[in-house]
Amino acid sequence: MTITVDANVATLSGRCGAEDAEPLLLALQDDQGLVVDLSAATRLHTAIVQILVALKPDVRGIRAHPLLQSFILPEAAEE
Repeated sequence: MTITVDANVATLSGRCGAEDAEPLLLALQDDQGLVVDLSAATRLHTAIVQILVALKPDVRGIRAHPLLQSFILPEAAEE
């Protein structure tokens, strides 16, 4: 699994596939103040991106993903 939750931060690392979408969704539903850190993620499946768009959690490390930063989650770029 490429998602770890520690305290109030969910860290995504490496290649995050579709199988990581459900654990991320459940973690965000359990803790609505959870921060998602993308700085160590190298790839994000579109299912994960859809969860981030729909639930709008606070996101860190978005600068590592220019497409997300510019077009999909531009409000998260204001870290």
